Amino acid sequence: MSVVNIWKQSLAQLLAYYDFKRGDLRSFFPKLFLFFVVLNISCYWWAIMTAYPQEAFGPERSHYFLIQFPVGGLGALFDSLSFFITIHIARRALRATSTRSYLAHLSIDIIIAIVATWWVLLVFSISGWLVSLIQQSPESFTQRSYVYERRLADAVRDPTNRQSLKNIYFGVIMGISAFLPTLTHLTLSLRSIVIYQRQK
Repeated sequence: MSVVNIWKQSLAQLLAYYDFKRGDLRSFFPKLFLFFVVLNISCYWWAIMTAYPQEAFGPERSHYFLIQFPVGGLGALFDSLSFFITIHIARRALRATSTRSYLAHLSIDIIIAIVATWWVLLVFSISGWLVSLIQQSPESFTQRSYVYERRLADAVRDPTNRQSLKNIYFGVIMGISAFLPTLTHLTLSLRSIVIYQRQK
């Protein structure tokens, strides 16, 4: 059995387990959404406490406290939708008749992970704008977006700069939930290679 066939078999088993455990979609979706809310908020605090602890406890601590809620909700919305897209893609991949087609289907998850980078920027722009309204110190959405776009541009232009490294680290932590499908496929592929080598 080839590596790809072992990989397909593992993916089919994982999907079968999901179908068995999922139950009714109407009860499953709220649980999935809540899971991603908790995961995004946890990642937010992990990133804040390790990259910008002085800001989390500084004069703007109420801003950073409030921003976790829209970040968690909007992040969970993207993650929940991408979860179902990933399931759909995986089912189509299993029906692929060639290795190239199979890998092409699964590589769509990498595109989703890239889109997630821009979604994180949008989420923080919207969240910062909403919190500024709540705190009665309104900022324009355009100004808030510019702040995060500038940080991304600085990180790309000079990734070794200390501030850029912090921003990159923060973005990676916030993108953990979006990378879960890609990490799952990588884990399955590596597991398939190990099984194949053992069989030989």
